Amino acid sequence: MNHKAREWADFAERIVNIAGNRVVELRDKGRVDKMFKNAGELVTSADLESDKIIREAITHCYPEHRILSEESDEIKGWEDETFDGPLWIIDPLDGTVNYANYLPHFGISLAIAVDGIVWAGAVHAPDLNCTYVGIRKQGAYCNGELLKACSPKSLADAIIGTGFPHDKAQLKDALSKVNILSKHCRDIRRFAAPTIDICYVASGKLHGHTESLAPWDVAASGLIAREAGAMAGHVNDVPHGIPIELFGDNILFASPSIFTELLNLLRLSNE
Repeated sequence: MNHKAREWADFAERIVNIAGNRVVELRDKGRVDKMFKNAGELVTSADLESDKIIREAITHCYPEHRILSEESDEIKGWEDETFDGPLWIIDPLDGTVNYANYLPHFGISLAIAVDGIVWAGAVHAPDLNCTYVGIRKQGAYCNGELLKACSPKSLADAIIGTGFPHDKAQLKDALSKVNILSKHCRDIRRFAAPTIDICYVASGKLHGHTESLAPWDVAASGLIAREAGAMAGHVNDVPHGIPIELFGDNILFASPSIFTELLNLLRLSNE
């Protein structure tokens, strides 16, 4: 057990709340500029402001630690990142389209991995008034209350979250998932903020979530889900050299009672 995990979790919780308060303030004052990046993905000045707040806090408190952020210039080749030592992983504003349109499902995510193992993380959803925190081997919490993933009796009773890629050329695989999920599960949800969706698995609001994601989507939320008792796995093999807890492509988080059946179904849809 890393003796720093609790300290890091408290730090992450505090900073995501500060950043969350700021992005809400910017939105409510009408001071948000909109831009587009790769594959037409929306990014706003609030994303960048949140990123700045979090980076400056990390640099001040942990100047020897490295940073990987969705909004950093280095992400073009994050797969080539060196994962040795402490690495903070930031999603400064997940669910940007929701945020920009006053929909409540958006969040700020911060986690720390050491040698590729995630030890602590927090996800703050300002409009939902929820802050999720996970500490490796010490549990997961929402606003201080212990979280526990629930277990439906069968896959037919399960509500599963998923999402769609920004790149429309990649829609085929996502729609294939929707097709198979709709045939075997009770229902499907798409909130368009995977850090929140995965925390919903931790809290039992969803029974599973599957999507192709990036490290900043799964670092904090994935730890929270696992610490709440959910299982995690990948439809495809994880490439050599990339830590399994930071690889988000074709990932699945689900309640233990349906995990194996659901993973097998998704692998069939992927063939």
